[in-house]
Parts: sequence; C-alpha cells; structure tokens
Amino acid sequence: MEGIVYLRLKRKLEVKNLTEIKLKDIAFLSSHSKDVVAELEKIKLYRITEKDKELVILDSFLIIKHLTQNYPNIEIQLVGPEQTIVNIVKNKKPPNILIIAFVWILLFIGTAMTIVNFHYDVSMQEVQQKLHYLLTGEENEYPLWIQIPYSFGLGIGMILFFNHWFNKRFNEEPSPLEVELYNYQKSLDDYVSYHENKLNDPKYPH
Repeated sequence: MEGIVYLRLKRKLEVKNLTEIKLKDIAFLSSHSKDVVAELEKIKLYRITEKDKELVILDSFLIIKHLTQNYPNIEIQLVGPEQTIVNIVKNKKPPNILIIAFVWILLFIGTAMTIVNFHYDVSMQEVQQKLHYLLTGEENEYPLWIQIPYSFGLGIGMILFFNHWFNKRFNEEPSPLEVELYNYQKSLDDYVSYHENKLNDPKYPH
C-alpha cells in the first residue's frame, strides 16, 4: 500500500457505552485508490473503557503516527481539524417531567417579572397614555387599543426574533440564541481540547 492519503478529522463524535472507534468513524479519507481508503477506514483506533469518563480527545498527531507505523509507504496529508472530541454517552436516564415543568414555570415567571419591571422602569403605561392623548385629544387611563396590539406584537416579535415556533423554523437563518449556543459550544470544545488532551498513546485494539 502506497500513495498520498488526505485525512480530515471530524470535530465531534458521540458514542454510546463501551465501543471500538474505527478511523472511518472520526475521519473522512480521500486517495487515488479506493482500495487504500477502504482498508484504512477499517483500522481500529481506540477502545472505550470503563476508565474513560465523558470525553476523549483523539489527536491527529497520534493517529498519523499509528498509521505511518503500520503503513510506512503511505503519506498522510492532514486537512482541517487537528483533533476529534469523542463524547461518551452512558445510559442516560429519561428526563423527569416534574423537573422540566418546574424549570419551565420558573423561567416563565422570571421572564414575566423581567418584562413587567422593564415596563415599569420606562413608565410604559404613561407613554401609552400620552400617545393616546396625542392621537385622540382625549385622556384615557387604559388605552386598550394601544396596549392590546402592543402585547401581541411583543410576543410575535420574540417568536420572529428567535426564528422558532416550538420545533418549526420560519427560515434557514440561525437565531441569535443558536449563534450564542454555537459560540459557547465552540469555546467549550476549545477548552476541552486544550486541557484534556494528554498526549498518551491511544489504546489500540489488539
């Protein structure tokens, strides 16, 4: 076996319980020979054991080292990420409905209080009263024709802002919340890669 093989690691991989990770699970391979790619994809790289907790970092340097030791005639060209984060899922328990309901109610009340306090701080009712007076020339303590559409508009605006209605997405553009979650996950992955990557040889299956 000889030639140049292009290797691009996946950024993340999720596995369940104890399993063996093959090269095809964590990387995309390309070469002029399909037989070379097929053989390399079957190589077992790592065995998940009880000692592994929730995350395992597979470093490209160690992978290339393992491949060149076993196939000295091939040249590995790395493209893309230098590490793959393996997330080990160990028999997750189903979510507790009572806890979900409690958290949902807590968030709902907290959000409602935040909106109420904001409107109180900016004197929203007085603003609406003055707006009603400017438009009609009459004073009204509760200008419902302004307050009711405003309330509906506030809710509709939040739905459009987050670009979701339950599981339905209005368009392909990511919402600000999704962008923030992506940035948070990317920072978390970078942190894990930096602090958890101990350059020990992986446990190659025998």
